[in-house]
Amino acid sequence: MMISTKGRYALRIMVDLAEHQSEGYIPLKETADRQEISEKYLESILKSLVKNKFLEGLRGKGGGYRLTRAPEEYTIGSILRLTEDSLAPVSCLEPGEAACPRMANCRTLPMWQGLNKLINDYLDGITLAELMNQAQSGGDYII
Repeated sequence: MMISTKGRYALRIMVDLAEHQSEGYIPLKETADRQEISEKYLESILKSLVKNKFLEGLRGKGGGYRLTRAPEEYTIGSILRLTEDSLAPVSCLEPGEAACPRMANCRTLPMWQGLNKLINDYLDGITLAELMNQAQSGGDYII
């Protein structure tokens, strides 16, 4: 499993909107400038987030995007599953995939299932609010 730029950027956008939620609707250009993401690419990511009701958009003067829920109600896993389609470490565990004909005799399947559970449990255990607060706590050091 490799998280694409779409998934990473979606997380950055969601954290940015969470940090600025008190300002109401945030214009696309402001978020794009702060996150150094092209407006065109950001638009395609936002479209998916709006379609799935993670964000709502408002057109015109005073328009932009905002979260539909409190930051505590979004898990990182839910955002990444939306943008990545799946977090499965192997194809046989992808949602909607046909059952592998070797499944009954696969010695490695339990290991992959365990890894899949660890990944999903870990990412579902982190909220947008936690990422937002982590960014505000200072961690301005370089390793």
